[in-house]
Amino acid sequence: MNGNTPYAGLPGVTQAGHRTAADIPDLSRDQKRTLHRDVSRIAARTREFLPSEYVVDSEISQGVSGPQVTVAVQPPIGHPVSAGFSPELEVGETPEEIITADERDEVARGLAASAALQVKQAINQGVTPTAR
Repeated sequence: MNGNTPYAGLPGVTQAGHRTAADIPDLSRDQKRTLHRDVSRIAARTREFLPSEYVVDSEISQGVSGPQVTVAVQPPIGHPVSAGFSPELEVGETPEEIITADERDEVARGLAASAALQVKQAINQGVTPTAR
């Protein structure tokens, strides 16, 4: 039953549950540069929405299905928030932007709002209301 799935593995080549190297897209130097620039723009846009007490960082890693992008915000109090996604890239294609301006703004606004909410929730949990 498992012999016809791509995750059954190939005897002597690929272990069960792992993908072959040919299945995972490799980014060209230009694609990596473009992706890094787009992710840096998300982090910079997020910083514009928040005061300087918030720490914003980003990371690009290689996941099981290709590149994985993570942008995270550590608020001054409360839990950190992050957004992670896998951009869709075509092999051999180098677009001007991999993550569009609308997508960058959406992610930055969502992260900023979530980080602000974390602070609000942390403050509300530590303060006893004086009246209702």
